Amino acid sequence: MPRWGMVVDLRKCIGCESCVTACSEFHHVHGNRWRRVIDCADNPVSDRQRLFVHQSCMHCDDPPCVMVCPTTASYIRSDGIVLIDHDKCVGCGSCVLACPYGARTVLKADNVVVGESELMGSDVRSRIDKKGLCTKCTFCHTRIDEGLGKGLTPGEDEAATPMCVATCSSGALHFGDLDDPDSRINHLIRDNLTTQMQVQMSTGPAVFFIVPEWWSAYCEQASPGEKD
Repeated sequence: MPRWGMVVDLRKCIGCESCVTACSEFHHVHGNRWRRVIDCADNPVSDRQRLFVHQSCMHCDDPPCVMVCPTTASYIRSDGIVLIDHDKCVGCGSCVLACPYGARTVLKADNVVVGESELMGSDVRSRIDKKGLCTKCTFCHTRIDEGLGKGLTPGEDEAATPMCVATCSSGALHFGDLDDPDSRINHLIRDNLTTQMQVQMSTGPAVFFIVPEWWSAYCEQASPGEKD
C-alpha cells in the first residue's frame, strides 16, 4: 500500500497561485479555503527571488484533527490521506482549532459556492444550511482512486495526480509514494535541503519543502527538525 505525499520546491515557486485556482475550481470551493500561497520574504542575497510558502492540509501520520473529532468524522485512509466523512461531521470546529496548519474551514450556508451542493449531495447541503460542515484539502483522492483503477501512477500520470500538482506552471509541486524509495519525491527529499512545517508538534506531515540555500538559516529557526 502506498503512502502519498507531496514535495514543494520553494526554489521554483513564483507565487502565480495557479495551484490555488485549480484547486478551487475543481473542488468548487470559494477562494483559497483549501490552499494558500503566502509571500513570505525577500531574498537577502538577490532582489530577484522571493519565498512563497504553501499552506494546506499536511495529511499527517498522527493528525491532531483526527484525535479531537468527537464523531470520528475525520479519519486516515490506509494510504495516509486524511479525509472527512460528511455524514458524520457536525460542524463543531474542534478539528479547525486542533490543526496547527490552519488547513480546515467550517462552511456555513452563506459561503457555499454554486456547484458545491452538487458535489456534496443535496442531503449534505441541507445539513450545511443547519449547522455547517468542515472541509479541507483531500489530495484530490478521487483523481488518485480513479487513476489507480485505470492503471495510472499518481505523480507520474497527470490524470491521477492532485490538481495543484498537475497545473503547477513552474514545476514546483511534486507528488508520489513516500514508501517507495525509488519514487521521484523520495529522490527530491534525499537530494535536497528539505524541511517540514511544525515538526516540533510530532504530527508527521506528508508534505516536504525544498528550501533555497540562502534561506536555510531562517528555516532552522522557524521550523526545527530540518532534515539533513
